[in-house]
Amino acid sequence: MALEREQKATIIESFKLHEGDTGSPEVQIALISERLNSLTTHFQTHKKDHHSRRGLLKLVGQRRRLLGYLKTTDKDRYEKLIKKLGLRK
Repeated sequence: MALEREQKATIIESFKLHEGDTGSPEVQIALISERLNSLTTHFQTHKKDHHSRRGLLKLVGQRRRLLGYLKTTDKDRYEKLIKKLGLRK
């Protein structure tokens, strides 16, 4: 379920704000979103995996908190990230 190195590197490369950036909210939200996408495909085949479902719910909450932080600190960066990830309609 963990992301591969190449996959993680491409996500970081596309969402980083400056060189060596791995901890900005944009990068963290993008990585969590990719993990959530892989987990949802996992649950299509493994419907009774309730232990991983708890992890999914924790990731959803973490992404929601990071999005809330970004929304209160910098609205423009928040809107640009939402559009780039296609999270809200």
